[in-house]
Amino acid sequence: MIFQDNVLKDYLKNVYFIAGTPCGGKTTVSAALGEHFGIPVYNADAMFPVHQSRSDPRFQPNMNRSFASADEFFGRTADEYVNWLINNTREQLDFVLLDLVRLSQGGKIICDCHLTPEQAEQLSEPSRVAFMVKEPTNIAEEYCSRPDHTDFRGYVYSASDPERAKAVCSETLRRLHAGAYDAIRSGKWFCIDRADGLTREEAVGRAAEHFGFTEQKAVTIVKVERGTPLAEELVRFIENCSWEEVREHSAALVRNWEFAENEAVFAALADGRIVGMATLMNTDYYPLPDIFPWVSGVFVDEEYRGNRISGRLIERANEYARELGYDRTYIPSPYIGLYERYGYRYIRDIVSYGGGTDHLFVKGL
Repeated sequence: MIFQDNVLKDYLKNVYFIAGTPCGGKTTVSAALGEHFGIPVYNADAMFPVHQSRSDPRFQPNMNRSFASADEFFGRTADEYVNWLINNTREQLDFVLLDLVRLSQGGKIICDCHLTPEQAEQLSEPSRVAFMVKEPTNIAEEYCSRPDHTDFRGYVYSASDPERAKAVCSETLRRLHAGAYDAIRSGKWFCIDRADGLTREEAVGRAAEHFGFTEQKAVTIVKVERGTPLAEELVRFIENCSWEEVREHSAALVRNWEFAENEAVFAALADGRIVGMATLMNTDYYPLPDIFPWVSGVFVDEEYRGNRISGRLIERANEYARELGYDRTYIPSPYIGLYERYGYRYIRDIVSYGGGTDHLFVKGL
């Protein structure tokens, strides 16, 4: 099945792409923007193991190719290495786009991924794409020196000739990105070059201005009590929200107040009305009675997304859990990379009552 460019652009209109060359700073800027404006960040690299587990060698042969050792991996020619990387990224892009379509229908999302200018042209508009670039020289050496790439460093130095492995990697990345670097610098795309010498804060500020992100609105997080006008307002908020999958169930929970003594409901208030909610529950949609409590039902009205409201709701639920004496909380999600910025870490995959598979995250309090 082939989707026309206009269809993809329409379904991805809430996605803000941050792409670029290796070591350009895209991951740093994506994370900072997400933290400052409360916008979920989707990291395509972090999702690769998930996509690989769902792939099929018949249709995604490059994603499923394995190497016996670092010597075999780095023993390829630069041309072979380049072709493998290009095809690997192309095969994963199908999974990434489907994730983004689902995640972005309710509001803004930042996507930290690998895109060429040609792909950006197909998927988005210049106002929703930012390239973070660095002239592709000595990239392998810089990778090896970064604390967040210790796995790569270890793999390089497991080769019988680490210097040759780094040389092959650097040449591969130079060939892969030299043309893109020149095209981005001279084209219509917004870009920030490491050579410009901007500080992290300056780079984040420029990207935010380009995307039109605005400062956060004043929000108050309160605990909802049974039988109060606020509880009645919350029922109406849920009944009219866009989260169709859980709308009826969640509204009934609040309407009938089906909460145990140690469970709680929290509402986000802005401009005199409820704009978001979250709950702390003993159970969720998973047959796991030994795991509790769960931060559940996190939802923010589309108009108010991008103001860190989800993070504040989760933070308040965790504060309450700590007051009750709990030393951790759990959150389920179908995606990697959304809750880690709130301090959660992946434990394992879990199966819901409906048979769906999600990822389980935990945060120590």
